[in-house]
Amino acid sequence: MAAKVPSEGLEKLSIGDAAQKTTNGGAQKVDAAAENSGDESDGDPDEQAADAAPEATKKKKNKKRKPKKKKKAPTAQTEPPSVLLSDLFPSKIYPKGEEVEYVDENRYRTTNEEKRHLDNLDPDFLNDYRYAAETHRQVRQWAQRNIKPGQTLTEIANGIEDSVRRLVGHDGLAEGDAIKAGMGFPTGLNLDHIAAHFSPNAGNKTVLQQSNVMKVDIGVHVNGRIVDSAFTMSFDPMYDNLLAAVKDATNTGVREAGIDVRLGEIGERIQETMESYECEINGTTYPIKSIRNLSGHTILPYSIHGTKSVPIVKSADTTKMEEGDVFAIETFGSTGNGYVHDQGEVSHYALRGDAPKVDLRLSSAKSLLSVIKKNFSTIPFCRRYLDRLGQDKYLLGLNNLVQSGIVEDYPPLLDKKGSYTAQFEHTILLRPTVKEVISRGDDY
Repeated sequence: MAAKVPSEGLEKLSIGDAAQKTTNGGAQKVDAAAENSGDESDGDPDEQAADAAPEATKKKKNKKRKPKKKKKAPTAQTEPPSVLLSDLFPSKIYPKGEEVEYVDENRYRTTNEEKRHLDNLDPDFLNDYRYAAETHRQVRQWAQRNIKPGQTLTEIANGIEDSVRRLVGHDGLAEGDAIKAGMGFPTGLNLDHIAAHFSPNAGNKTVLQQSNVMKVDIGVHVNGRIVDSAFTMSFDPMYDNLLAAVKDATNTGVREAGIDVRLGEIGERIQETMESYECEINGTTYPIKSIRNLSGHTILPYSIHGTKSVPIVKSADTTKMEEGDVFAIETFGSTGNGYVHDQGEVSHYALRGDAPKVDLRLSSAKSLLSVIKKNFSTIPFCRRYLDRLGQDKYLLGLNNLVQSGIVEDYPPLLDKKGSYTAQFEHTILLRPTVKEVISRGDDY
């Protein structure tokens, strides 16, 4: 999920020249005596009963129970994804991301005993992140195979989000369930010049077209550990260079990132890579520009935007990456101005962690705030999430919470109309011993 660079921060940027079945095991009734009860008999009745009892016991002993069929554990994911990830990984140990050894003065970390000890202090941290990341990979790869022109954005968003919820085993409908695991933020489906923060609200009828370039930004969390990763889809090879530029720029940022690396230097490398590309669209050649007021960011527990930003253009920021940091390295390229502005209907919201104490006068605002705290905490949500909880007529109260500074809204971010934008993003963990690109997959 994109972080927008504050306008005052742009003054510090120095931009380069290029802009089971049930068994029938019950005992059978033995009616040998009953069958002869109406007949004459020369034998003593007690004798007959004594003879019948061992026979009945014998029949009972000979009746064998059918063994119950064991339910086979699933070995593969379904289409669409619906098998709990914990059923696919019974050991509850999930796949690692791409581990990259540190270089230069940090090379010692790979084998250092103290660093190895630190790396093993909190196994839940790593396993939660890997759980979220594997969920992300399985859902997004299904999405990549199945998203086609002609589908509505609402259909696409619901397909992705319902799949995430099924894989983590939390549908988010019971109070507090979405806080345990589920969506890390609303699915972004950003078309063409819309770079970030658009998700369809109820009633949206936008249909994906063959000519669209769509950014798909998905967040998955487990116990507040959020994996933030995005990719771009197009259906016309005309846009291939645009997508290639941004993917290359993101991989540059991932490669350059590490402990003690200055954020401004990463931005410079990203910009150099991005702006070495150009793209011909309908006969016109466009330089690919880094969108200078968007950036990567740190991720904190239950908070998608942390305190550090990773610029995607050259910057004077000397802040260093540190051991233990979790970063979303994301880059955006554009054929337009390389600058975005707020415009359009808001879908993304989040409860502020530093929200002021305000005496709310609107009863709708008070009740909605309680719903938000109990169901999302500080994890971003959208209007569709409120709708599926049964909330209605909440807009007045929601706007009041935004105006009071309690909830933050995230309007769509747009470059100039007619331009095209692309995005790729990975989440990285700066572990004591290695850098782990937790969201890396075979797809990107």
